[in-house]
Parts: sequence; structure tokens; C-alpha cells
Amino acid sequence: MNVFYEEDGGFKVGAVLSENDASYQVEAAHGKRSKIKAANVLLKFETPGLAAFMSGAEAGAAEIDLDFLWEVAPSEEFGYAELGAEYFGHAPAGMEAASLLMRLHGAPMYFYKKGKGKYKAAPEESLKAALASIERKKREAELQAQYAESLARFEVPEELQAHVLQLLYKPDKQTVAYKALEAACAATGLTAAMLLHRAGALSGPYEHFFKRFEFEFFPKGTGFPAHPAPGAPGELPLAAMAAFSIDDISTTEIDDAFTVEKLINGRLRIGIHIAAPSLGFAPEDALDALARNRMSTVYMPGDKITMLPDDVVDAFTLAEGRTVPCVSLYVDVETADFAIAHEESKIERIRIAANLRHNLLDDTVTEENLAANAGDYPFKEEIAVLWKFAGALEVGRGRPSANANFHDFNFHVDWEDRKAGTGKVAISERKRGSPVDKIVSELMILANRTWGKLLADKGAAGIYRVKTGVGPQGKVRMTSIPAPHIGLGVSHYAWSSSPLRRYVDLVNQWQLSAVLSGAKPPFGAKSEMLLASIAAFDAAYTGYADFQETLERYWCLKWLEQEGRIGAAPMSATVLRDGIVRLDGLPLVVNVAALPVLPRGAKVSVQVRAIDLWQLSVDAGFAGVIEEAPVETLPEGEEAADLAENSD
Repeated sequence: MNVFYEEDGGFKVGAVLSENDASYQVEAAHGKRSKIKAANVLLKFETPGLAAFMSGAEAGAAEIDLDFLWEVAPSEEFGYAELGAEYFGHAPAGMEAASLLMRLHGAPMYFYKKGKGKYKAAPEESLKAALASIERKKREAELQAQYAESLARFEVPEELQAHVLQLLYKPDKQTVAYKALEAACAATGLTAAMLLHRAGALSGPYEHFFKRFEFEFFPKGTGFPAHPAPGAPGELPLAAMAAFSIDDISTTEIDDAFTVEKLINGRLRIGIHIAAPSLGFAPEDALDALARNRMSTVYMPGDKITMLPDDVVDAFTLAEGRTVPCVSLYVDVETADFAIAHEESKIERIRIAANLRHNLLDDTVTEENLAANAGDYPFKEEIAVLWKFAGALEVGRGRPSANANFHDFNFHVDWEDRKAGTGKVAISERKRGSPVDKIVSELMILANRTWGKLLADKGAAGIYRVKTGVGPQGKVRMTSIPAPHIGLGVSHYAWSSSPLRRYVDLVNQWQLSAVLSGAKPPFGAKSEMLLASIAAFDAAYTGYADFQETLERYWCLKWLEQEGRIGAAPMSATVLRDGIVRLDGLPLVVNVAALPVLPRGAKVSVQVRAIDLWQLSVDAGFAGVIEEAPVETLPEGEEAADLAENSD
């Protein structure tokens, strides 16, 4: 005797070897023996053989018309034999019964299983919905195959062209379009960005990096919408002295300038003057919304995306030859030791006599020339005074104002195609720690310290950068609670010196301007907008810094390509840590195969064997040791970043 039984969600047949009330011992056609429950047996048969019975039942099941079977099925629960009598016109037995069971079991959209040999026909609406779903999935599968085939031929289907950025940077992985792109990438062995580049949707890796950043941070584009002009600050007193600024050659958002005045009492009055966009618009104005949406100017080689529209920057930047509003900090100092005898902050107008540039000062304004009163440069006497004052401030803080081994790298791009990121790039290195660096850094630290303390003393809310611990617990963070920045050696530190390019500084300037004018500060200590600004600024500032680093790395690789350094003679590099070096003359950190264990700062030679602009990777190999002893002490930690910010 043979049995037809259900097991593991399917049907099987076996020859009975033995049986009892609860189970059977059966042998399958291929010889495997099994113990099955008697409750799982649906049919018993003698002929035909096991294999013939199953093949015949499967063939019979395929011939049963599902739609007709569903139509003749009763609305209530039924047994298979009951439905079989309606469908076949007689009670099914043997192979017919097995065929019917297989067909019912294999059509869960049409029939719901209710027990051994028991089923219930699906309601009409449920069946229609299920069939529509199947048809939709079939069409989607066909469409997915078409899309994948087109993409694998490096053609973007017309229906996908408007969604390329979404597919690349924030895809819904359940969509037909994404699954098609994924399949095409698997077929071609390319990344999504590289495939879409081959298809003409991206001009190259540069546009890929830029679009990815823009998609996340500037989904509506980097241009500014129509906006009102900033308001006039009203009548303000004119400062007694004309000021000068010191900035990088590419700086257009000039936030800070300086004055030096000899007083009749023998003291010197040193002025730190900060551009005052806070006087041109208020919190929650339309211009504030634009600045708050961006949080900071975005810097990148050869370009930038400003926090404020050009007309607003132009209205308040401390540009040469103009008289502009500013917030000023005056400190009266003793000429003997440059100790501060008096401090005063005020809102006023200032004449800008000159915008001095690092590239024209660094080679001349050296410690040696300052000591010997040598060299010829603008505002020579004033710079000498500021140099001595900066030295006194540095000693007072007990911290260096600029790490002499911190390197700046300036990129100049002679563009061919901005979209594609092509052009000739020049990369110049500038070592931090020059007298001019110390002047700017120390005076900005002084302003940020003084105004942070002033806000705290007046009970006005502010945004502070604090560091209260050392080691892993000593991370620099932003907070609305006044606290020391032990890394800089100051009791308070509130960014206030760059309101044209950092929203935090603008917020602090609104607070400061209100305090100085006797008005109520716009933000309270628990202001939701103030606290939200801290979180939003941190997120934006981190994202912008990552983007800047990405594009700097891109242009470094382009420079290696441009200068024929790939596969050429080895280049010198400085060891940062095990297996990692920075190529000398470039802000480019690379992994080096087979680099021996050497101290940080040691010099080695490495050969650049290949680059990948899409992955921004470098294949570099160790070529030899130049100097095993550390040649320079490399800066570490967030204090270096804060010091660099103050030198801008």
C-alpha cells in the first residue's frame, strides 16, 4: 500500500512498510525511509507506482482551471472531496484527488487552508487585490529588467533622468529604479556613480562629490532666493583711527581689522574691530533665515558658498576705502609690559584704510625684522606694537597662539570646467606661527574671550566653545553655558569674530550688540532657537569640513596627475602613524604599503603608483627612509583647530 501525505508544507508519496494507530513507516521512491504521522496522510493507493502517481498528479493539477475552481467553490469552509465533486462531476479519488489537493494548496490567493484537506475560497475583493498585486509585480519585474538592460548599456531611461540624484544619494532601495541600477552595477562591475558617469548623467568624480554634498545640504541649490536688502544701522559715531585688516589673499568676507592709537597718558589704545551684520537685520528676519539655513560659509579649493548673499556681505565687509559699521573692542595697554589697563566695547563706524594680505607680509614681517625694525611694509609701526602685545597675551594665557608646525595649504584653480572639476591647480604651503599669525590669533582670542565674559557678566545668553577636561573627556564642545576653554587658557571663549561667515558668531553679535546698546538681548538662556542653532551649526560645520577635505583631496590627486608624479620618482613624506604618511608639500595623507615602524615626524620617501579619483585613493609604496629621527613635532588635538580658526 502507498500513501499520499503532507509534510513540511508540501505533498509526498511513500510505500508503507509498517503502520500503527498514530504513525506510518514509509519508503520514498529514491529509497529514503521516514516516520510520518497518520494524521498527515491524505490518500491511500495501490497503483500506479510512486513516481508515476506524483507525476500524474502534478500534471493533473496543472490542468485544473483555477478561476473556474474558485467560482464553483462554496463560500463557506469546505473539504477537498466536496469541491472535487462539483468540479469533476463525481467524487474524486486517487490521482484526481491528489491533483485537486495540489492545486488548492498551490493557490493561496484563491483558497485559504483551514486544516487537513480543508479550505475556504478567498473573498472576491481579496482575490482581485491579490491578483492585481501579482500583475503589478510582474509589470515591475519587466520594467526593472528593461531599466537594468538600458543602464548596463550606459543609457539612462527617460523616466529615470529626473531622479538620478535621488538614486545616487538617497535611494529608496525598494523601488524598481534602484533595483535596476543595482542589477546594472552588478552586471558591469561599476559603482552607481561610475555607471551613471558612463551614461552621461555625471561629468566625472568632481561633479559627483559636489552634487552629493549639495543634495544633502543645499537641496534647492546654492543660489540665494530673492531677499530684502539689509537695513541701515542708523547714526553711529565714527572711530578716531582708520583701521587695517590682515587676511589671506582670497578672503572677501573681511570680518576683522585693527587700530593702534597713542594716548596722551603714555598708554597705547589697541582696537579690534569686527564687521557688524547684526545691525542690518534681526533674528527671524528673512536674511536671518538665509543665514540660519546655511550656518556657515562653505570653503573649497577654487570656490566657496557664502553664508550670506553677496549684497549683504558687501554692505558689511571691512573692505579697503570704505566706512562701515562695526563692533569694537578697545584695550588700553601699558607701553612697558603691554599689560591691559582698561577695556571698552562699543558700536561705531570705522574707516578701513587698507586690506593687507599674508602673501605680501609673511616674507617681510619676520621676528628678525621686527626685532631689528627692518623691512618696509604698510602699517609697520602699528604691526610692531601689535606683535609685542600679542606676545604678552600669549604669555598671559600660558598657551602658544599658533603652532609653528601647523601647515596651511592654499589652492588656486585655473578653471577649465567648474562642473567637471577640470583645470590647472596650484597648491602652496604656508607654515603657521608667523608674527602676523600670532597677531591675528591672539587678538581674536582676546575679543572672543572678552565678549564671552561680557555676555556672562551681563546675564545675557551666548554660545561658547568650552573645554573643561583633559584626555578623552576634554573634547571641545559648543554650549550655551559659560565655561573655560582650558586648551586656549581662557575663562570664556565665545566665537564672535567672524559674523559674516559663521552663524554662531552672528548670534553672539546680536546678543552683544543688545548689551552694548542697552536693549534686551533677542535670545534667552533657554531659547529654543539658540539651542537649536548650536546643534544645527555643529552638524553643518562638520559636514562642510568633510566636504572641504574631500575636494582638497581630489585636487591633490589631480595635482599628482597634472605634475606627472604617478609612477615617477619617489616623493618625500612625513610619518603620521603606523602605515600612514603625509606627502610633503601637500595636505594629502596616504597609506603606504610596507612602511616600517618609525616615530611620528620621521621623513621617508614613497612612490605614488596609482590613484583613483572616484574613490580618492592612492596606491603608494615605501621607497626608503630619509630621516628616522622626527624632523618636526606635528600638531594634534582640537586646540590646533581653534587656533587656526582665530588666525583666519
